[in-house]
Amino acid sequence: QVQLVESGGGLVQPGGSLRLSCAASGRSFSRVAMGWFRQAPGKEREFVSSIRWNDGAAYYGDSVKGRFTISRDNAKNTVYLQMNSLKPEDTAVYYCVLASVDGAGYDHWGQGTQVTVTS
Repeated sequence: QVQLVESGGGLVQPGGSLRLSCAASGRSFSRVAMGWFRQAPGKEREFVSSIRWNDGAAYYGDSVKGRFTISRDNAKNTVYLQMNSLKPEDTAVYYCVLASVDGAGYDHWGQGTQVTVTS
């Protein structure tokens, strides 16, 4: 069983920054990709970013391009999301995800961490 443990959420003012972390653990699991989704109250879940584990190729949702940066630490089985120039509309619960089978989508989800952007 794979466990994803997120950290780094919190309250920040508009224009501020936060860095989310997600550590993956478990017995002999594979990683095709890891990433982040978010869901705000009353809104649909939204793709934020993902990173391919073998070559580090990164992908971003249109609403965060140029402001968010995803990275990974292979040795720590950890993915990071650096969020800069935060806006109130970035307020949401952010979920870490992991894809263990190529082409099968994200089959593991974290419990979520709250990010609130407000003045």
